[in-house]
Amino acid sequence: MGTFEEIWNIVRQIPPGRVATYGQIARMTGRPRGARLVGWAMASCPDGSGVPCHRVVDRSGGTKRAFDAHMPHGQRFLLEAEGVLFREDGTVDMDRCQWRPE
Repeated sequence: MGTFEEIWNIVRQIPPGRVATYGQIARMTGRPRGARLVGWAMASCPDGSGVPCHRVVDRSGGTKRAFDAHMPHGQRFLLEAEGVLFREDGTVDMDRCQWRPE
């Protein structure tokens, strides 16, 4: 299985209402310093693939502007629609919403 496919398969497991960080996904693939690779995989994800790329955030719970090209604050909008909580500073409440697979 290719690297991007491996990353996409992990991201598909993130349930609605939860988020994971780029670094967290990288560690799950056995690449602890591969957060940037995860970012590239998210940016390269084909439309209609079923990969919930919006559920991947930076280590501080920050969203990415890449989603804004389609709609302003698009990533936040999608996450809030799933019940993800945001703090006053505009970042995801990671204590309450970070995915922790068993």
